[in-house]
Amino acid sequence: MKKLMIAAMMLLGTSTAFAGDSDALKAILKAKGYAEAASLVKSSLSQLASDAEKAKAYNHLVQLAMEKFNNETTIQTENQTAKLTQKAEQPFDTLGYYNAAYDALMNAIECNKYDNMPDAKGKVKPKFHDALLQVIPNARIQLVNGGQWAAQHSNDEGVLKYWGTFLDTEDADLLKTIDKSSEQGYLGQVAYFTALYANQNKQIDRAMKYLEMAMKDPEQAKEAQNMKFTIGQQNLKTHADTLKFVDELKVFYEQNSDSEAAFGTLCNLYSQMNKKDEVVKLVNDKISRDPNNSTAWALKGQTEMNEQKYDDAIESFKKSVDIDGTNPVVLTYLGFCMNSKAAGIEGNIPAQKALYKESMGYLERAKEIDPSREKANWAYPLYQCYYINYSATDPRTKELEDILK
Repeated sequence: MKKLMIAAMMLLGTSTAFAGDSDALKAILKAKGYAEAASLVKSSLSQLASDAEKAKAYNHLVQLAMEKFNNETTIQTENQTAKLTQKAEQPFDTLGYYNAAYDALMNAIECNKYDNMPDAKGKVKPKFHDALLQVIPNARIQLVNGGQWAAQHSNDEGVLKYWGTFLDTEDADLLKTIDKSSEQGYLGQVAYFTALYANQNKQIDRAMKYLEMAMKDPEQAKEAQNMKFTIGQQNLKTHADTLKFVDELKVFYEQNSDSEAAFGTLCNLYSQMNKKDEVVKLVNDKISRDPNNSTAWALKGQTEMNEQKYDDAIESFKKSVDIDGTNPVVLTYLGFCMNSKAAGIEGNIPAQKALYKESMGYLERAKEIDPSREKANWAYPLYQCYYINYSATDPRTKELEDILK
């Protein structure tokens, strides 16, 4: 009897080990359309008997998505031939094509996750990994084109879906063994522009994540760094947030003293916190290390201007302009300081006019660079120059007077 019971238990164990698919999985595998199958997976995932069944279910979703993707790829190819032969083209489902690429990728990652779970004996025996790698990398690359298509159609949600997913899956376990060297030529650019869209849509954490990726690309590093500090500064809500951000920025600047973005942002924050001594020290240190730094001279001039030290400010702004004369804000500040100094001259009209005339040259350059005054409001100080040097009735003066009304 004992032997018979043992035999029965062995038989039971065998039947369990080789049991067929659960009813929930059978229903999923019978679904012919992606939407139906995806809905069943979502609603019955907890009813699937094992991780192996879950892997099988997600693999079915991959196959359905790839079927759509491949069909549209075929149409795309045939349409290219039709153009050459001047034959009628078939309708191409652009949105469906990119969504299929997205669906295939996301379900492949889920499939791979469950496919690599240990079985009852603690062993990992993936069944779908190699087959997935035959098709998924190409589908993923198409998300780059998908993001560009969405951007061209003013579809922010689509941009973040396609480009964001492309970036988010860069380190996915499924794709770790494939060669991604070809992506390095555009990964940083995609990351930078995706960060811009994320920031515009108030998804700050995503924006920061993508900027970190962009900063690894030498061609995008500077702009990405500038954007990172700008976003960080814009989203400071409390004094504690500001102090924390300043401390992080100080550490970064100590390690990256050539970062113009970090330098400028740190100076700006110190100014907002009314820490004049810190601003002066930071600027003087920068100038001592890099005497040809236009930003440092401009910030020095701005500090002196705020203290109404116009002679010093004029000298500093001129040094900045000599190094880089393309910043309309610096040119306008220089003109303002020269006008302020001229206004204080008493009893020497020729000297006063001469200073206004010199100021006019810098302000007209600011006007030429920034005619719409988007960055610098050069109009009033330039009006002063025209009024003093030309008269109130001169057409140039009148033109600016109309602008200022």
